[in-house]
Amino acid sequence: MNGNSSSSGKRAIVIGAGVGGSAVAARLGKLGFDVTVYEKNDFSGGRCSLIRKNGHRWDQGPSLYLMPKLFEETFADLGEDINDHLELLKCPINYRVYFHDGKLIELSSDIQAVYRQLEKFEGSSEDTLMRFLDFLKESHVHYEHSVQMALKTRFASIWDLFKLKYIPELFRMHLYSTVYKRATKYFKTEHMIKAFTFQSMYMGMSPYDSPGPYSLLQYTEIAEGIWYPKGGFHRVVDKLIEIASNKFGVKFNYSAPVRKINVDGNKKVTGITLESGEVIDADFVVCNADLVFAYNNLLPPTSYGTKLGSKDHTSSSISFYWGLKEKLPKFTVHNVFLAQNYKASFDEIFKGHTLPTQASFYVNVPSRIDPDAAPPGKDTMVILVPTGCMTNEKGADFDGLVARARAQVIETIEKQMGFESFESYIETEIVNDPRTWKEKFNLWNGSILGLTHSIPQVLCFRPSLKSPVFDNLYFVGASTQPGTGVPIVLCGAKLLEDQIVQDKLGKTKQTEKFSFDFIGIFIPLVLLLLFYFVFGNK
Repeated sequence: MNGNSSSSGKRAIVIGAGVGGSAVAARLGKLGFDVTVYEKNDFSGGRCSLIRKNGHRWDQGPSLYLMPKLFEETFADLGEDINDHLELLKCPINYRVYFHDGKLIELSSDIQAVYRQLEKFEGSSEDTLMRFLDFLKESHVHYEHSVQMALKTRFASIWDLFKLKYIPELFRMHLYSTVYKRATKYFKTEHMIKAFTFQSMYMGMSPYDSPGPYSLLQYTEIAEGIWYPKGGFHRVVDKLIEIASNKFGVKFNYSAPVRKINVDGNKKVTGITLESGEVIDADFVVCNADLVFAYNNLLPPTSYGTKLGSKDHTSSSISFYWGLKEKLPKFTVHNVFLAQNYKASFDEIFKGHTLPTQASFYVNVPSRIDPDAAPPGKDTMVILVPTGCMTNEKGADFDGLVARARAQVIETIEKQMGFESFESYIETEIVNDPRTWKEKFNLWNGSILGLTHSIPQVLCFRPSLKSPVFDNLYFVGASTQPGTGVPIVLCGAKLLEDQIVQDKLGKTKQTEKFSFDFIGIFIPLVLLLLFYFVFGNK
């Protein structure tokens, strides 16, 4: 049954059935648009998809269900209760973090349990507790203000940042600092600084470069816990597509790659052309394909597209999908192994654009919390090894990098967890490397999370949801506002809905009027330039 509340008479095309494309398609369907989605692969979800083989089920990309309120809001906006669609399983502990010297810590949403372990590293004095609580207080501020300022605010232009209410936000958010520097304020030992900064890799960034506000990730883990949708992370996309199709009449086409986005002589988008040669007209197009790829491959060449291609991108990964011949209870759901030469490992990824000499890596065992992810008596395991994106594709020995990463992972697991011949447990193996991410998902240079979130590439400096070059073209996904990560992309879909409502249905939300006075312009401008040119380039 079609549940459209009104009929707009306008035809919309969505390119890509990833998280953002599926969410915005459902939202547009609810508004009454005639929506059709075209997906290049024969499956939905993009990076948020599943791999199946020999009875094992792997999450190809995301496995950490964080910021649950943002998921709830998406389903609520579609008139649905998320609990009617997803069975969410809470991880008993967030991670088991292994250090190079054999020590480990278990992080969880049990503050008392985390503090007891902190004492082993930082001492049992009252000062240890107070510093930990102060860290949570600061990261809570980062979380709450980031959600309101960055995730739920649409920055159509630089002028949207020039509002008096944002001045105190800029200071409270510690934009001038980094996640690593903020952690050193609250933790004394290198072990704990590492344990509360590695989360920057969720954003595909080094904690030495990631802006201070991104400690919000550590906060949401501790305050809200880490969850997992039973059946795999793809269930989120699957349910959005089900709602879009069954409730709002959205049509999904798979194995339908787009050759180009059609543009007339006035730089107005008129539809798309499929690889098959079929031309499909539309009133507007929403692109959920990688934004930098789209500007440089699906659209006519522009200086804007060239500039985007030279911007800083997040890391790539070498991901191993292993099916184990038996269960290994030593592993919890989420396991992190951190390199001894912590900073050097990040520098090799983001400055050398290669695999670190000593790699930190993440091990996810979904079958530990969802037994259906593996055959009876066996385990399913995903290993993500961050590596540099493809800046020198022709000169890189990717097969050699994959072999070295595999050997490092096995050696580290054997050393840290006491296994002998860990490789003998592996009976099924699939590998994704930078080439895979580029070829399968059209990710620019194989960067798995799109443009970085450095100061010059966030808020109004990040590519906007509405194309500044072509009319009737919009974007949703990791490289556009507000940024990368599944819950953040869901927020982007909501912001894009607001933009399209304003542009195509002639409805404008009541927003704060901008005042052209000295204080309203000059002070924010000076602050913004200060952050951009002084702190943003550090």
